[in-house]
Amino acid sequence: MAVAVRPILRIGDPRLRQVSDPVDDFDTPELHELIRDMFDTMAAAEGAGLAAPQIGVLKRIMIFGIESSSRYRDVEAVPTTVLINPEFEVLDEVRQGFWEGCLSVPGMRGYVERPAGIFYRGLDQYGEPIERSAEGFHAIVFQHEYDHLDGILYPDRLEDTTKFGFVDELAAAGIS
Repeated sequence: MAVAVRPILRIGDPRLRQVSDPVDDFDTPELHELIRDMFDTMAAAEGAGLAAPQIGVLKRIMIFGIESSSRYRDVEAVPTTVLINPEFEVLDEVRQGFWEGCLSVPGMRGYVERPAGIFYRGLDQYGEPIERSAEGFHAIVFQHEYDHLDGILYPDRLEDTTKFGFVDELAAAGIS
């Protein structure tokens, strides 16, 4: 099967600011093709997650998963997941901070604080339910991708804009 890498929209594209629509039809050839393309695209870009709006598909679909990454060293593994029409609730109000990056905001990082523990649910591409508790990097990745479904990018979550910049400059300054 051929690899299909789709273009990733970048910050400034108005489609990234739209709220995505729910998925109504599961286990279709079109949905399976979209999810394959999303995984191919995420792998080619060395991402930890990808939401359908990032490739111009305004549907409530997100994928994520990581064993190890050159972009995010020293993070725990996150299970490879397809999640459609997700919902979540906060289990732990304590906030954890992390230097986030985004395939739609290339070459930049920002320090974002998010709830440390969550419980999420949704459906896979076959319409089967998925429910999990998540904490640490897993919770961050989920919340980051979930934001994309509502037209939110991580720079919108910055509380301190001095903790936002290009990866190379932040590293040279010993900040990130």
